[in-house]
Amino acid sequence: MLKPLGDRVVLKIEEKEEKVGGFVIAGNSHAATKTAAVIAVGQGVRTLTGELVAPSVKAGDKVLVESHAGVEVKDGEETYLLVSEANILAIVE
Repeated sequence: MLKPLGDRVVLKIEEKEEKVGGFVIAGNSHAATKTAAVIAVGQGVRTLTGELVAPSVKAGDKVLVESHAGVEVKDGEETYLLVSEANILAIVE
């Protein structure tokens, strides 16, 4: 399993299929954002005074992330997205 460092977050993108007039559009290729599940979270970032600022998200959260953010990584057969916490737009409740 991947263990992110600093303010980085490991996400599993939720792939959706959308039908438009009988055609299937795979994934969210046309969307500006993606929905993802948080798999792992780094410990946070340090301020200039050395204080640790904990991340706003936790493993298990469902989040909205920018479409072209982060780096795709493979861990075994699974593909994950590694992003900075700043690229996460919102927590979906």
